[in-house]
Amino acid sequence: MSSYTLHDKTTAPAESQPLLENSVNAFGMIPNLHAVMAEAPGLLEGYQQLHQLFLDSSFDADEQTVVWQTINVEHECHYCVPAHTAIAKSMKVDDAITEALRNETPLPSDKLEALRTFTLAMVRNRGNVDASAVNDFLAAGYTQRQVLEVVLGLAQKVMSNYTNHLAETPVDQPFQAFEWHKVS
Repeated sequence: MSSYTLHDKTTAPAESQPLLENSVNAFGMIPNLHAVMAEAPGLLEGYQQLHQLFLDSSFDADEQTVVWQTINVEHECHYCVPAHTAIAKSMKVDDAITEALRNETPLPSDKLEALRTFTLAMVRNRGNVDASAVNDFLAAGYTQRQVLEVVLGLAQKVMSNYTNHLAETPVDQPFQAFEWHKVS
């Protein structure tokens, strides 16, 4: 079991206390991921800022979900896959998209599949993708801006996925209904 503290607004470092208030305002609770990240105020602040910047990207809710969940599944994040399943539901993302991402089965559109393919190439090759990967992504209807916005989503997910691996972050009760294990 992890020895990382699940902070609340009374135990967190002073710099994290307003950040945890942001979490309560956004989610109605302090997600356990944020409770762990509060130990390092810069990490929590950076994560919150990247989350908002990615929400403000040119991707729609379906596309945001594809980027997030593709990375979460590839990184085998026991916490983020259930959390983003719940988030996708709140964003009105079609369950068929969420289930295809969780189970690594084909997505309902070629364009979303191109987004998943490009995101996986970025993750697996640490950003060293060849011109054909970029050209295929652009040919699917995406833009150079969105090439870079995948990097933004990836930066956010590295922060959360790696934190959850280190801390063995317990899945919050509202997300437990969406428990996930990688399909072998």
